[in-house]
Amino acid sequence: MMAAWLADAIVLLHLAFIVFVMLGGLLVLRWPRLAWLHLPAVAWGVLVEWSGWICPLTPLENALRLRAGQQAYGGDFVQRYVLPVIYPEGLTREIQVVLGAVVLALNLAVYATLYRRMRRRRA
Repeated sequence: MMAAWLADAIVLLHLAFIVFVMLGGLLVLRWPRLAWLHLPAVAWGVLVEWSGWICPLTPLENALRLRAGQQAYGGDFVQRYVLPVIYPEGLTREIQVVLGAVVLALNLAVYATLYRRMRRRRA
């Protein structure tokens, strides 16, 4: 029971990390010091997508599910609605490269805006 709960918690953490990588730059616009946390997260997210690596959270979650006696993702809320966002069907290498590029482009736009704001304040 505890292993299943921990596996669900890992999925939620994984989703939160993905959202932070994608949209955390918007938080940086409000709190610029958050960039010290966000930039490494973006670098990791892009690196994982472009290299085809598996995030370490994935094997951890799978190990916990096996320990809990679970097979493939069943039918609870987390498994039904959160997992497809993290592990979409039909995910190809090409799609991963595009996703990495989208993450990079979004964050470059946000950080360019932040840079312009900082330059205006100094002027």
